Amino acid sequence: MTRTEPDDPGPGLELEIDREIAEGERADRPLRRLLRGIRARLDDRPVLRRVYRVIVGVLGGVIAVGGLLLVPLPGPGWLVVFVGLAVLGTEFAWAKRLAAFIKRLLARFWAWWRARRAARAANPAS
Repeated sequence: MTRTEPDDPGPGLELEIDREIAEGERADRPLRRLLRGIRARLDDRPVLRRVYRVIVGVLGGVIAVGGLLLVPLPGPGWLVVFVGLAVLGTEFAWAKRLAAFIKRLLARFWAWWRARRAARAANPAS
């Protein structure tokens, strides 16, 4: 009896996603230019900057905690957590580092998973 694996979209989908992420992170995108302008105006006003940081912290924290509450339920719980970290990462270096660390861990996990599946496909007896 052979065990069948669900259809694997393969590395093509991953490469497409990586390209789309890189495209979205380009510094010359219009939205990024707009946000840099807003950030420059905020930097000129210390009180407004502090209020902005508090709003970003509360909003990002609520999104991340809400995502953690959604993790055991069917749906995009982890995605919501990562969105919350991304919001926090716009203003807090620790959140940006944490999101980059998690991104590296996920990349290593998927590489391990693909290697495991390839090994199983090459040796169906185990």
